[in-house]
Amino acid sequence: MRLLILYLALFFSVFISAQDSTNVISLSEYLGYVKTFHPIVKQANLIVNESEAKLMKARGAFDPKLEVDYDRKKFKNTEYYDRLNATFKIPTWYGIELKGNFEENDGFFLNPEANLPDDGLYSVGVSVSLARGFLANERMAMLKQGKMFVKQTQADRQLQVNTILYNASVTYFNWLKTYNEKRVYEDFLENAKIRFNGIKKSYEEGEMPAIDTIEARIALNDRKLNLEKTRIKFIKSSLELSNYLWLNDNTPIEIEDNVIPDVNTIATVDATLNTSEFMIENFDLSQHPKLQSLDYKLQSLNIERRLKLNNLLPKVDLQYNFLSETPEISRSFSTSAYKSGLNISFPLFLRKERADLKLAKLKMQDTEFEIQSTQVTLKNKIDAINQELASYITQNEFNGVIVNDYGTMLQAEERKFFLGESSLFLVNSRESKLIDAKLKAIELENNFFNTKATLFNVLAISDVNPN
Repeated sequence: MRLLILYLALFFSVFISAQDSTNVISLSEYLGYVKTFHPIVKQANLIVNESEAKLMKARGAFDPKLEVDYDRKKFKNTEYYDRLNATFKIPTWYGIELKGNFEENDGFFLNPEANLPDDGLYSVGVSVSLARGFLANERMAMLKQGKMFVKQTQADRQLQVNTILYNASVTYFNWLKTYNEKRVYEDFLENAKIRFNGIKKSYEEGEMPAIDTIEARIALNDRKLNLEKTRIKFIKSSLELSNYLWLNDNTPIEIEDNVIPDVNTIATVDATLNTSEFMIENFDLSQHPKLQSLDYKLQSLNIERRLKLNNLLPKVDLQYNFLSETPEISRSFSTSAYKSGLNISFPLFLRKERADLKLAKLKMQDTEFEIQSTQVTLKNKIDAINQELASYITQNEFNGVIVNDYGTMLQAEERKFFLGESSLFLVNSRESKLIDAKLKAIELENNFFNTKATLFNVLAISDVNPN
């Protein structure tokens, strides 16, 4: 009767795991904290803020300007000159600049062309670049590139955030793996304790030899040793997990002892990481952040190419200003009083301009090659990962059958042992095989999770969904 009770206790202890009063943090909750509060994620937001500041700087090239130039010279009670020149300029999108001007000059030693009416002279006019700088110029290019840079940095930010979430996911999966390994050894340590106590009592009553108690104690201490090793691994993985957990005030937090991972993560991993088969089938590769970033870079380089191409044209700047002493009377501005100018310049060999254009084209070709290579690489990576995931599913099915078979063999061996038809050595051997099979199942599950995380990283889907 005593042996029957011992056998029943062993039978149920194999399949029952101890449940602690603990708090479970799921993968989605964990990644939600990481994406919201991790400093590197906040740092990634600074990249976008920087690009928006540069865009504002580029817009500044179109800000109206007020310029005042005042010169006065007086020597030995003689006023040589007193000159005032105030200008208001309004840059426009093309190579056109609107300008209003007021000049007032006085003094004994003025250049004759600087002689003006006593109340000064007003002028309104326009400055136009007729060739180089009309359809493409520096300020237009800077503003267009600034807009492209904002979009490019938004894509780059998504890649950076995605990398953080990927690393955090791998850390969570490792934490789950070490926790499951610890649970396995906790379960089998309880088996070893029950077996050792039962065999020891049977020895004391003369029903079993002393050597069986030694062998049972060896198995017990071996389980204790392995449990201690996995306990330390679990603690280390918990601390690694804490590296990704922060509060809103940039304060790091540490995982408490009563917090454990979700052992049913396999049921929610696809929903959390957006890596389900349906999501992959409907994924548009052209929307990948890496390709989007390269496309915006190519568009920016094309703007630069157009600017360099425009620089091959001669520089022809025309200015025309209407003059008036009475600006309050609009009809006082007429073609009979004006000031105009024409400036033409053209390098004879254009070696600098032609070299700049060639370099711009080479940069575009380099980016185009990178886009083509990235497209093929991403497609092949996704296909390879899908095949790897399918293989892990198959491997896990095979290993599940192996675990069940080892469990059946262990039960049969224990039954034979308590009936006196087997030895403790064979029972321990069967149990060791079952432990190895369970650990291999945990390893396969971890490989499956890591591959899912790799797929998440390759797809660069930085959004994670709550359960």
